[in-house]
Amino acid sequence: MSGNGTTPGDDPLQTAVWRLRSRACWADAAALLPVDTPAGALQRASLLVERCLYTERGWQEAEDALRTAEALAHTDDERGAAACERGQLAYAATLHRVRDRADEARAALGRAAALIPPGAVGRALLDFRRGLLAENLTHAPQAARAAYRRAHAGATAHPDPLLLSFTWRHLAGLALRDGELSEARHGFAESLRILEELGYLVGTAPALASLAQTEPEPEASRLREEAGRLFRLLGGVPTWLARQLAPPEPGVATA
Repeated sequence: MSGNGTTPGDDPLQTAVWRLRSRACWADAAALLPVDTPAGALQRASLLVERCLYTERGWQEAEDALRTAEALAHTDDERGAAACERGQLAYAATLHRVRDRADEARAALGRAAALIPPGAVGRALLDFRRGLLAENLTHAPQAARAAYRRAHAGATAHPDPLLLSFTWRHLAGLALRDGELSEARHGFAESLRILEELGYLVGTAPALASLAQTEPEPEASRLREEAGRLFRLLGGVPTWLARQLAPPEPGVATA
């Protein structure tokens, strides 16, 4: 699940879920969904896994929801999507140092890759998550870049604007690491533009903070201040953004 409920004519249920999700109300969004169908159980698990990534809490609830989704999955697509969520939960737990589940994350995403063929709708999200693992756990930026580019192409081919905003931002982050300031600024700006168009508030503050890294003063400070305002509005979510919003050390340039 990435961009459900974001276009005119969507199912009213999906629109309600989207609005709650975009405002960091994952538990409320999950409570609207049926738990006795493969699609409902999977979407519910996805929401609760995302909450773990953004808030560093709710691990057991996400685990229980994921087990339900795995039990209800019958087709390769359903099993692949559940494995993708299993990999993401293990990745989040490792990233936030709750428990080292890196091997589980790799195995689950590998299982998902065996079930979701290249070019399928769910493949772009899987490629993106494999990029996250390569960048942040394996520390292999070249492999991460390749995975993000595949995800970017897939999110374009099967229009998924939310996922596209994520691939823009992560590709821009790698460009910034390589000193490609203009490329990084463009990618961060595209990511922010899409998120603002979608109204995905919980992702807008990180996008603002990322763009601030590529801008000179006073624009950098203005972007960080706006990111901070949204961060506080959403109750300090995502938790990891607090470090990025800390004022730069005196004498250290932001662009």
